Amino acid sequence: MSATPAKPFDSRALLAAAHRALGIEARAVTALQSRLDERFAAACQACLACEGRIVVTGMGKSGHIARKIAATLASTGTPAFFLHPAEAVHGDLGMITRPDAVLALSNTGETAELVVLVPHLKRLGVPLIVMTGAPSSTLARAATVVLDVSVPEEACPLNLAPTASTTATLAMGDALAVTLLEARGFTAEDFARSHPGGTLGRRLLLRVEDIMRTGADLPRVSPDTPLHEALLEISRKGFGMTVIVDADDAVLGVFTDGDLRRALDRQVDVRGAAIRSVMTARCKTIGPRELATEAVNLMERHRIMALPVVEAGKLVGLFNVHDLLRAGVM
Repeated sequence: MSATPAKPFDSRALLAAAHRALGIEARAVTALQSRLDERFAAACQACLACEGRIVVTGMGKSGHIARKIAATLASTGTPAFFLHPAEAVHGDLGMITRPDAVLALSNTGETAELVVLVPHLKRLGVPLIVMTGAPSSTLARAATVVLDVSVPEEACPLNLAPTASTTATLAMGDALAVTLLEARGFTAEDFARSHPGGTLGRRLLLRVEDIMRTGADLPRVSPDTPLHEALLEISRKGFGMTVIVDADDAVLGVFTDGDLRRALDRQVDVRGAAIRSVMTARCKTIGPRELATEAVNLMERHRIMALPVVEAGKLVGLFNVHDLLRAGVM
């Protein structure tokens, strides 16, 4: 039996449905601004006073939003984790301790798996912050603080599937996380410490000493080295340049492919000239504990491909653009 071809849908009708959905959700989020009052400030104060962790919980679609809010809190300086309420009543309640605070999400405010947790939370004396679309519900009446995330309608044309309500709850959670971030003085470097494997982490945490090459890998010659021997050193080490150092490894200059072109233009004797006569003195260097991003800025400003790393005036390392690319800094 052959399949019946699908009937093509009218593009205008499809786009109209999408516009309607986004319009409903946008209005739901905008409406939250008028509800940012002392209750929101009290929720923030409860989180800031919490000496443990923020336990975020919710069932169904609210549970998915709760997981995201917990992750956002944890990555922006507020220790938090998600607790599934059904698992909580079957043994995981011990994850909530007296120093904690609970953030419960329920659109109806009557979610049975959350309501059953209330007596336990009361015995512990744990602050309960409730985000709900029903400010007069059972959960709301039991809460320390209620955040109203109600919406007049869902984006779903049947007004059944949680859409605008979950968007509003997520937005309120983001507002809470960002407000706490600012109150704690959380910085970009703090964020990077929570995300060491990400691009931001590499940019803000990686230092020159983490990427530089050292020891026998470094191309180096003395100032009296003949130019042709310096060229062999450059070829052996593969940096496209060499560092000129004295007997104590103090950096005197560098010799790059640009210096070679200039030397050839002047018809310098490749075999007879000493490297000191064609090197670039007072070259750019960087310290080992500088951020790798500082090295990128320095190299871009001066259009150079490699940088000697110097500590106490002595050569301790070297890296080039390829090392920065491999490290994910560029």
